[in-house]
Amino acid sequence: LPVVYHPDYSAPVMPPGHRFPMASTAVFRRIYELVLEEGIAAPHQIHVPPRLPPDEELLLVHDPDYLALFSSGRLDEERVRRIGFGPAVRRTKAEVAGTLLTARLALSGGLAVNTAGGTHHAFPSHGSGYCILNDLAVTAEVLLAEGAVRRVLVLDLDVHQGDGTAFIFRDRPDVFTLSVHAASNFPARKQRSTLDIALPDGTPDAVYLARVAEILPAVLRDFKPDLVLYDAGVDPHVDDALGRLALTDAGLARRERLVLDTCLGWGVPVAGYVGGGY
Repeated sequence: LPVVYHPDYSAPVMPPGHRFPMASTAVFRRIYELVLEEGIAAPHQIHVPPRLPPDEELLLVHDPDYLALFSSGRLDEERVRRIGFGPAVRRTKAEVAGTLLTARLALSGGLAVNTAGGTHHAFPSHGSGYCILNDLAVTAEVLLAEGAVRRVLVLDLDVHQGDGTAFIFRDRPDVFTLSVHAASNFPARKQRSTLDIALPDGTPDAVYLARVAEILPAVLRDFKPDLVLYDAGVDPHVDDALGRLALTDAGLARRERLVLDTCLGWGVPVAGYVGGGY
């Protein structure tokens, strides 16, 4: 199993108590360590992005003025407040690089995972909800521009709607955005995905899994993607501080098996990303 990691995923360190887990807990580095400690992957299966993404790739999605302000550390206080933390330029670009590398590895081998990624709240001209650049959107656009794929499915099972991704790919026939999320959760103002499955608070394992099992095969059959970019947020967990759904550990494990068995069973490569979890 190819696993992508970059040392900058857990930088910079933020004040104790910050809600975003990259802050004081270095959760992305811990995911990487656990992958090795538990034998999920061997050291030779770890891939580090060889470079940060050039502006040419980021500009396939993001506004030039916004990108310039971000890259030079000159975002204003309102934009920083909306994101939830400061610029973190190198960390953010490393995450985009890792997400793209994960997709390339999935295309070559069928399955690959990133130890970060899934910044689905970032819009072309602003960030939001701990997301500065939209790594999923940049990855899809780069691969489409190269001709590496013709159709991409963004499968977003984070508890929050992937509003930035939905906005970026609105009315695009070559990208299908499927978001299964808590109806009452952030963002308050939802965008329109290709398909939104909005679930009520407290939705348990059985109901959640039944909805995914019902919808996913139909999307694969009708849309026929060449690649699935899977935002596998664990914040639908019953104990998640920002969740509102009620999945258990076992339910989340069943979800991952369901997604992988379904997509790979249809012969569609999967690139998996961490998404949210609080």
